[in-house]
Amino acid sequence: MISFNYENEFQLHNEDQISSWVSAVILSEKKKEGDINYIFCNDDYLLNINNQYLNHDTLTDIISFDYSVGNELHGDIFISTERVSDNAKDFDIPFEEELKRVLVHGVLHYCGYKDKSEIDEQLMRNKEDEKIKMFHVEHFG
Repeated sequence: MISFNYENEFQLHNEDQISSWVSAVILSEKKKEGDINYIFCNDDYLLNINNQYLNHDTLTDIISFDYSVGNELHGDIFISTERVSDNAKDFDIPFEEELKRVLVHGVLHYCGYKDKSEIDEQLMRNKEDEKIKMFHVEHFG
């Protein structure tokens, strides 16, 4: 089950659409959907988590904790909507588009994709693009 939690003023207006899309992404990777919790927060909230659990004193847009068991995906995905907003401006794309990229990024980590090396990062970007297209096809066309 996919759930959405809010630690800031942000609110998704299309939780059902996002949830259906994330479920479809999981199936497309031949995985089973377990409990996936999205937690939307601000920079300070995520910086605190980054410091406390990962010993990183840097701002980030997403931190995912993977509790998957075998092929069944479980985890907590923390997203700083402040960071997503700033990144969207930096990349000159709509906030919603950058948010979709971050939403799917966490799930792709659970599916086994990494982003530490240049090759892995390129594969992750390609997968993100592929899965974002599924949102448009599935829900708008």
